[in-house]
Amino acid sequence: MLKECRQALRITTDAYDGELCSLMRAAVKDLEIAGVIIPGRVAFSTTVTTAGTTTNDGSTLKDPLVMRAVFTYVRQHFGSPDDYDRLKESYNTQKVQLMHADAYTNYDGGDCE
Repeated sequence: MLKECRQALRITTDAYDGELCSLMRAAVKDLEIAGVIIPGRVAFSTTVTTAGTTTNDGSTLKDPLVMRAVFTYVRQHFGSPDDYDRLKESYNTQKVQLMHADAYTNYDGGDCE
């Protein structure tokens, strides 16, 4: 997923991998706090090889809607984007949509009949 995140941000270097992984973890945690169940949830981490390069441990999220929300969150918080407010609104909209989708929550409608 780190590779896909770099592509979404149009970053060609691995120099920011640690920060990107940290932001991806924060995004996933934010979604989970909001009650979103993330299919295929696996922890993110990076390792530094003896050659000094940073690599992903193979952790992935495969759900395209969750990935898009995570990438939007990362883009919003990475550096100082000129369109911060637009990105924030976009992420919040994506989060709310996931929070209200049956496939991403445990909400069963309760016992009201």
